[in-house]
Amino acid sequence: MSDQPAGPILERSTSGWYRTPVPTALWWGVHLLVAILLLLTALRGALGSSPGWAWVLVSAVVLGTVYALGPLIVEPRESPRATVVWLIALMTAWLALLALSPDAIYLAFAWFFLLLHLLPRTAGLLSVAAVTAAAVAGFAWHQRTFTAAMVIGPALGAAVAIVTVFGYQTLQAESEQRRRLIVELDRTRSDLAAAEHQAGVLNERERLAREIHDTLAQGFSSIQLLLRAATRSLDPEREIDPVRAGNLIEQARLEAQENLAEARLLVQALSPADLAHANLTGALERLGETTSSRTGIRVSFHAVGPPPILATAVEVALLRIAQAALANVTQHARATRADVTLTSMETAVTLDVLDDGAGFDPRVLPETDNGGFGLRSMKSRAAELGGVVTVESQPGGGTAISVSFDRSEGPPR
Repeated sequence: MSDQPAGPILERSTSGWYRTPVPTALWWGVHLLVAILLLLTALRGALGSSPGWAWVLVSAVVLGTVYALGPLIVEPRESPRATVVWLIALMTAWLALLALSPDAIYLAFAWFFLLLHLLPRTAGLLSVAAVTAAAVAGFAWHQRTFTAAMVIGPALGAAVAIVTVFGYQTLQAESEQRRRLIVELDRTRSDLAAAEHQAGVLNERERLAREIHDTLAQGFSSIQLLLRAATRSLDPEREIDPVRAGNLIEQARLEAQENLAEARLLVQALSPADLAHANLTGALERLGETTSSRTGIRVSFHAVGPPPILATAVEVALLRIAQAALANVTQHARATRADVTLTSMETAVTLDVLDDGAGFDPRVLPETDNGGFGLRSMKSRAAELGGVVTVESQPGGGTAISVSFDRSEGPPR
């Protein structure tokens, strides 16, 4: 440790007293020890009827007054110089009392704690050594002799005080370090919680964006195509076909009705409307039928294996990917037929959507939702649940989209 002050041991409290960074009970113990030793020294001087007993009483009162004034007028943190002046005055008063009474030697133990706490380490150790020497010399002077026992007592007391004070300061430093680490850990946890919350918000926004793209946006596109076809059927410049126009308008109305149901369930964070009344197999079969009736493209559905038991999130993902894939078929592929196959195996469940449309080059076409194909949305949705989407296509050769979820470790919950 450096020779800088170890920090104040006295801090003004709201009650007007001074408390220390060490336990308050310890400092009250030191105060009580000083008071008792001063009282005993004064009483022994008075009861002993020695010629200088009156000076012993006066010195004890002066020493007690100087000691009591310390916590009232000294601020070690703000005025180290005033602290040193007070300690010099205190030690001077104690030396005067020690010269009059050998009983004052016992006060040295209290001074050890005081000096070690108030002064820098080197100055504190030197001061303790000086007080020890003064105590030994004073006691020897009163006894008119000098023995090894006179040195052992004060020296042992000084050693105990040094070990106690420095041991406590070490523990206090470690405790303060732990406190700072805990504060830093709490701050880090708060920052992590805020980051996780922000990530959750962004993930939820992305999820909602995919939901809207795969449901409402696709539905509105279908409605637009149906109404556009109905308008052409009522064009006076062409052959008017009111029956076909009525059918197309009715299909647009049904699509709008389904979109409204999807919107309501999306707001309520519920499953898709198709899954609310049927299992995944039934929902996919119904999706193929409605796509065929609205677009004229022959969509066939095949289920291989027993109906899979999946987590709701996986069922929603499979249905949404099928909806997005068929939307691509009807809007971009110029296909005449499409096949949807749900394969349920012991270790995996796979959904395949194949069409005989124009196809494209996956290496060239940007896989972004801005292109209207929703490939990025499909892959992102599947990846969140541990699934994998693969796309195979070539110009003029149709397109095959496959999504697979591993079931070896159970469906995600």
